[in-house]
Amino acid sequence: MKRRLFLGQTLSLAALGVAANVSFAADNPKFKLHYAPHSGMFKAHAGDNIIDQINFASDQGFTAWEENGMLDRRVEEQTKIGETLASRNMKMGVFVAYGSFDEPIFVRADHPKRDEALAKMKASVEIAKRVNAKFMTVVPGSVDQQHEDDARWTKYGGPRLREGIQFANCVEPLKRCAAILEPHNLVMVLEPLNWEVNHGGAYLRSADQGYALCKAIDSPACKVLYDVYHEQITAGNIINTMDACWSEIAYLQMVTIPDGRNRALAK
Repeated sequence: MKRRLFLGQTLSLAALGVAANVSFAADNPKFKLHYAPHSGMFKAHAGDNIIDQINFASDQGFTAWEENGMLDRRVEEQTKIGETLASRNMKMGVFVAYGSFDEPIFVRADHPKRDEALAKMKASVEIAKRVNAKFMTVVPGSVDQQHEDDARWTKYGGPRLREGIQFANCVEPLKRCAAILEPHNLVMVLEPLNWEVNHGGAYLRSADQGYALCKAIDSPACKVLYDVYHEQITAGNIINTMDACWSEIAYLQMVTIPDGRNRALAK
């Protein structure tokens, strides 16, 4: 999809969002782009049941869905979600395959939880099949944490790693994750997160950093999730950055600032 087309369509959605509490299905066709709400957004209208929420979203014109907590749902529920989306002719957007926010799991080669990330990636392949998903979010841990007693050392007993070493260490497990996904034509999307408001210490915090990781990994199974909300808080200049990183962006999220209500779109 061309960036200018995406932006034009998004402006139309923004205008629609002014009347967010009004049902517009009777007067408007399905969205042409795959805008993907997620569980909880329509709870006030459709109740707690995720299947009811998906059906409600479809009735409002949405043609996609996003579900961060898919890994925590029972197999039977995942299957039902996939069947409901198919019956409604809706695409599945991202679900979180792996998300770590406060441990340097990817940036330290000696971290004991590295195998956990690979195991979850393998499990995510089966989940993707159940819900007919292509994209899955990966948050690759935190920066190498400083020890509280000495800023030069980490709690892992060695010196805090320099940025270049952390980057190289992060590339290696992500390559292994990509190798798991490639045979299934699946894509992990790396999500940069801001430090200033929501996720202080997250290793991946800007789109250009994600772009560099994807170039180093060099796999169709590893791309960037470009979240306009996080990028605006971190660096601003969101349009030029989107242009520069476009070849490695596979998924877009739009969130109103400052309240952080999500709009998502598979590229």
